[in-house]
Amino acid sequence: MVLAIHTIKPAAGSTHRKKRLGRGNASGHGTYSTKGQKGQRSRSGGRKGLKLKGFKKLLLSIPKLRGFKSPYPKPAILNLKDLNKISDERITPKILLEKGLVSDIKNGVKILGEGEINRRVIVEGCELSKSAKEKIEKAGGSIKLKI
Repeated sequence: MVLAIHTIKPAAGSTHRKKRLGRGNASGHGTYSTKGQKGQRSRSGGRKGLKLKGFKKLLLSIPKLRGFKSPYPKPAILNLKDLNKISDERITPKILLEKGLVSDIKNGVKILGEGEINRRVIVEGCELSKSAKEKIEKAGGSIKLKI
């Protein structure tokens, strides 16, 4: 195809037809400009507009903040089976941090009862679940709440 004035066209999808209202009766949209006769909707600014639907779109675009985030700090969690990885007899939050079993001791450490402990340990300064406490005492260990 030869490029010439009469062959130039806009890119596909770049233009769309728009009704040109009030441009004389010959256009088919003269006189009442497709608005009918009289009434609120025939006048300029006549329709109420989609305020509520626009607001709904805004609501839909905001992510839902569901669930609950507790304001209270949570202790670092550790299972009883992980205590077997430490050779020390005495177990404190500081030792657990040094060995890399917990990442933060700022809010304390709580030991849960999953798994078994196969040796005697002295746990100091850690919170314990009921089952963990029973298993440690059964293995011959002891618990001190304060360091």
